[in-house]
Amino acid sequence: MTNTDKLREIVSGARRIVFFGGAGVSTESGIPDFRSVDGLYHQKFDYPPEEILSHSFFVRQPDEFYRFYREKMLCLTAKPNKAHLTLAKWEREGRLLSVVTQNIDGLHQAAGSKRVHELHGSVLRNHCMKCGKSYDVDFIARSGGVPTCDCGGIVKPDVVLYEEPLPEDTVTAALEDIRSADVLIVAGTSLTVYPAASYIRYFRGGSMVLINRDETPYDGYADLVIHDKVGEVLSAADNES
Repeated sequence: MTNTDKLREIVSGARRIVFFGGAGVSTESGIPDFRSVDGLYHQKFDYPPEEILSHSFFVRQPDEFYRFYREKMLCLTAKPNKAHLTLAKWEREGRLLSVVTQNIDGLHQAAGSKRVHELHGSVLRNHCMKCGKSYDVDFIARSGGVPTCDCGGIVKPDVVLYEEPLPEDTVTAALEDIRSADVLIVAGTSLTVYPAASYIRYFRGGSMVLINRDETPYDGYADLVIHDKVGEVLSAADNES
C-alpha cells in the first residue's frame, strides 16, 4: 500500500479532521517560505528577516519594516492551490473540522474554508494603532513609507510579529479543535517555531499524518510521514477516494 493509499484510507474513515499547516502549504501558490534553501531566511537583506519582522524593529524603524513587508510579505496575486481547495472540499463534505494555520495570506478562506484559526494573523486585516480604525490590504500596498490613518496614527498589519503574543482566543479555539480531532494532518511546517509547533502535542485522536518536503523533529511521532508537496499529496489522496 502506497503512502497515498494510506492517507486516503485515513481520510475516508475520519469525521473530525484538523489540518495544522505552515508556510509550505502556500509555496505551491508562489508564496516563499522562510527556512528552506531558497526561503526568505537565506536571502540577503540589510537586516535579518527575523529582526525586521520583530515588534521592536517595527517600532524602531517602521520605514524599513514596511519596505520589506510590502516587497516580501504581500503576495496579493497568489491564488489558492490544490491543498487549500482540497481542504475546503473536505470541510464542505463534513469530514474536516477546521484549519489551524501559521500562514497570514488568507488563501484558506479564499478557497472556501470557513473555520480557520489564524495563529499569526492576516495581512488582509490592518488597524490604526491610535484610534483602531480598520484598513484593507490594498491601503497598505498603495501607501508609501509608513501608512498612517486619518487621525495621524500608524496603521499596523494584524500580523503577529516576533516578540508579540499569539491571539489568546484563536489559540484556545485551535487547541480545543486539536484535542477533539480524530485525525490530525500536519503539513508544510518545519515544526521549529514555538509555541505553535508544540500545539500538536494536544492531539489525542487516532492518526497523526505529517506531510512536509523535509524531515521535522516530530517525524517519529506521526503514524504516517510523507516527504512531498502538500497540495500534490492531498489532491492525490482525494482523487482516489
